[in-house]
Amino acid sequence: MKKMLLAIDGSKGALKGVQYVGEQFAGISDLRITLFHVPLGVPPELWDDGHILSEGEKAARKAVLDKWEANQKFTIEATFQAAIEILMQKGVNREQIETKSIRESTYDVAECILTEARDGGYLTLVIGRCGHSRTTHFLMGSIASSIINRGVGLAICVVE
Repeated sequence: MKKMLLAIDGSKGALKGVQYVGEQFAGISDLRITLFHVPLGVPPELWDDGHILSEGEKAARKAVLDKWEANQKFTIEATFQAAIEILMQKGVNREQIETKSIRESTYDVAECILTEARDGGYLTLVIGRCGHSRTTHFLMGSIASSIINRGVGLAICVVE
């Protein structure tokens, strides 16, 4: 069976990638599509600010982090469901779709996606391009650019 990795994050660009895959690959019965999500690292406002915490402060910080993680899980599950519905509307069978998310959050999302693409034996990696302006894209970089620059040996499709 052929395998395709479709990296998604809930953005409009990622959903365009989902639509593209549905339109281009529906009806191919020996294709397995894996929807893949990499959670971003904990935002700076939730970091430990460097002082020694009391037990009460530790408990309060843990409660905030647990709530943030639960919200992240809820959000990605909704994103997975929306992507599955789009693929099915385009004609992809539900049995051909699986979801996968790494457990740890990271700041090198591109490397996590590339590692999964290489280690998982996927023939193609599909990603949506971010919607930044050219200036912002040049200054900030993007996951898509990083994947293209570091994805030697992989078939990568970037959907506009």
